[in-house]
Amino acid sequence: MKQLVKNISCLTGIEYKPKPRLQGKEMATFNTIDNAWLLIEDGRIAQFGSMADGMPHISDIDNTIDAEGGMVLPSWCDSHTHIVYAGSREREFVDKINGLSYEEIAKRGGGILNSADLLHNTSEDDLYRQAMTRLDEVIRKGTGCIEIKSGYGLNLEDELKMLRVIQRMKESSPAKIVSTFLGAHAVARGMSQDEYVELIINEMIPEVGRQRLADFVDVFCDRGFFTTKDTARILEAAATWGMRPKIHADELASSGGVEIGVKHNALSVDHLESMTVEEIDILRDSNTMPTLLPGTSFFLNMPYGKGRKMIDAGLGVAIASDYNPGSTPSGDMKFVVSLACIKMRLLPNEALNAATINGAFAMGESKNYGSIAKGKVANFFITTPLPSVYYIPYAYTTPIVNKVVLGGKVL
Repeated sequence: MKQLVKNISCLTGIEYKPKPRLQGKEMATFNTIDNAWLLIEDGRIAQFGSMADGMPHISDIDNTIDAEGGMVLPSWCDSHTHIVYAGSREREFVDKINGLSYEEIAKRGGGILNSADLLHNTSEDDLYRQAMTRLDEVIRKGTGCIEIKSGYGLNLEDELKMLRVIQRMKESSPAKIVSTFLGAHAVARGMSQDEYVELIINEMIPEVGRQRLADFVDVFCDRGFFTTKDTARILEAAATWGMRPKIHADELASSGGVEIGVKHNALSVDHLESMTVEEIDILRDSNTMPTLLPGTSFFLNMPYGKGRKMIDAGLGVAIASDYNPGSTPSGDMKFVVSLACIKMRLLPNEALNAATINGAFAMGESKNYGSIAKGKVANFFITTPLPSVYYIPYAYTTPIVNKVVLGGKVL
């Protein structure tokens, strides 16, 4: 099936020679074509170009999509979310306003443990319905490739329930979804840390592996949660089942999570609000993508990650939403792009690349997603008419999405 997208004011995020990720100065280039056309064939990008250069004769067009003078952007690639959860935690929002820290709320039985209690008492079907509502919301806002973690189960049965829900979402949604096992999100009630780590290694990981429910493994390696020793043991156990790491690191303190992530060839190390300048050097020449979550800093009133320093040091950077009920109840990637510019001092082109091609890399999916390139899956969104690409982060609350196309299909 051939589909032609016409009346594109600006085709953006183009790669002529696709790279798996962009690093350092490369991130400042976000290729565009004004007054463009785009051809989709069997759900993938086949050709594109400028109307000024003339459009080649294309026969047998089955369908035409009118961009109506809007821009075309590659879909957001959100590489860190927790959208499978039950209920909400707005009461903790009030606790935060009253001055309690993330750690203090957790010690009082709130935070992750609160979400685990809610999830335990929610049926799998209801959990799926709630999660799909959130997924549909972010798709409408332009997200087309997304990672979803478990981690609110904290026992074998409930972690498997979460991962089964993610599997159902993979099968029913037009978005590309990757799944991550995050049993090591917090220590379960009534267990010592050592006992819980043993449960993860000896029971959870083997069963998740046998059922093939997770693409990746994650550990909350941070002060008050899991140590580097715990993390290494969990990653080694998961490696036997083919689960590559994605690590929560340096959110609350410089935890050693960056070092352990690089040592174990983690695909990404995420959060990094407390990352030191010295740890930037650890990421040099590695295949690990530092992933920043500015929405978390915004909502928790925490320091922002050192995105500007990372890029200036030659690193690639991804940004993601961290959509979850406690610390970032939003999956709006346009707002994340704005925060990256306003608070982390990324240039608009750098932030857009961080939210697309580098986000795809942080999920192992940049071969097929994250840019407009021949052969990639036709995942993109069409905006309302805009004055420039820079308007996207500048007008930080203005809705811009007119049409969403995933796999070549207009939703």
